[in-house]
Amino acid sequence: MSTTDAVPEWSRIERAKAAGMLMLGWVALLWALEGIDLVTGHALDQYGIVSRDPDSLGGIVTAAFLHLGFDHVASNSVPLLVLGFIVALSGIRRFLAVAALITLADGIGTWLISPSDTLTLGASGVVYGLFGYVVVRGFVERRVLGILVGVAVGFYWGGSFLLGLLPTNTMVSWQGHLCGLLAGVATALWFRRPDRRPARGPVTV
Repeated sequence: MSTTDAVPEWSRIERAKAAGMLMLGWVALLWALEGIDLVTGHALDQYGIVSRDPDSLGGIVTAAFLHLGFDHVASNSVPLLVLGFIVALSGIRRFLAVAALITLADGIGTWLISPSDTLTLGASGVVYGLFGYVVVRGFVERRVLGILVGVAVGFYWGGSFLLGLLPTNTMVSWQGHLCGLLAGVATALWFRRPDRRPARGPVTV
């Protein structure tokens, strides 16, 4: 028998605390940035996504942290907090990777397919991405709890999210919502966990 020093895994309570602090910090950052934008005469709005404008390629990342007013921030805060918390419970590193991929894919897609000279700002694309990830993840990983969470999230937010995909309001970027949703689903498939059951064989001690 051999022994190895192992780093103990976080408890569920520790994971929940870390996930909660991370998401509260993210949402607080969005509100702080909007406050800075307000006092600077909306100077930060220039860092959004302007469709197919090479000069706005940086907005692929920064646009997800900027908004058009506090009402806009408020509309994204609760779903971002809840969905982000659910994803972050699986681990902070996994969450950061998922959020980064969704942000980049959503930003690139929005930059490519939005109407010409359209300025897009807001975290809603990331919210849609997290929604798609949470709804699909349980099914692709074949985990009962994940499936139940995904079904609950889909039932609670599915109707309102579906409306956000319809091109009925020119002030709402359905393109960003669609790209975010597809990015979330694709990310769930990409991060599908392999079967980690131990292989059958001789047992040694």
